[in-house]
Amino acid sequence: MKAQNLFLLMLVIILSSTRVDAMDDDAPCPRIISQSPYITHMLNYLGMGHCIVGVSRYSKLNLPRTGGILDPDAEVIASLDPDLFITSAWTSQSTLEKITPKDTKSLRLSSFNSMDQLESNMADVIKLTGWDHSQKKVDDFSSQWRSKLKLLNGNNIKVLLLSSCSGQAYSFGPDSRLYDLFSQAGFDVVETGKKIRHIQPGQEIESLNTLLDRYQPNLLFVFEQKMKKRCQLLTPKLPVRILTLNGRQFLHPTTEILDGLDSLSKKKHYWQ
Repeated sequence: MKAQNLFLLMLVIILSSTRVDAMDDDAPCPRIISQSPYITHMLNYLGMGHCIVGVSRYSKLNLPRTGGILDPDAEVIASLDPDLFITSAWTSQSTLEKITPKDTKSLRLSSFNSMDQLESNMADVIKLTGWDHSQKKVDDFSSQWRSKLKLLNGNNIKVLLLSSCSGQAYSFGPDSRLYDLFSQAGFDVVETGKKIRHIQPGQEIESLNTLLDRYQPNLLFVFEQKMKKRCQLLTPKLPVRILTLNGRQFLHPTTEILDGLDSLSKKKHYWQ
């Protein structure tokens, strides 16, 4: 009988300990409005997806809509009584001040200039929410993307980074996240225009062929899943190899970049 009581006591202790651990890993869930899908992706990665109570018109989630990046809906936002409103830096500070409820914290994220910004954004969210246990995920992400870059070894070959070969294409230059990423991977990204260069009639560079002739890259990375017919019709003065990559994995500032780097690593024969 004593042995049975001792067993029950030990079982209660084990279960109680397990419950305490679970509670330690589950800080109070703040009510969050995510004003961009890439922010929602980040919150899901940090384990806060279930804390989201409102999303922008760009989201596919079945939650109240709170307008867009440039025109957030102050009335809907206030009705949701959020603890934290997170938006892109494209939302002006003056707009943010007008639409943010009195007792709500707000955060504007810059995510398009460098890879380090992705980590600092997650760290800022953790700081405001108190979800310190999510910091390990940030550390893991930091370690993974840096390790994957080292495996690429771009051999300093000259490359251009192009959004697409059709429509209003643009090229990524200094002070853009993709320029930073591919430069750290060892490629010589030869675009000199800051951030992104729009390629269209009336701009400094009006066509893709003009862009290629100016910079004469060895390799052109195009961020769309399939080679468009227009890519195949490019006729630069000097031949250039074209490699398409999944735009969803590279163009958005999310942790999906890890999958993108894995797919890129499998194509090293293009430059090695």
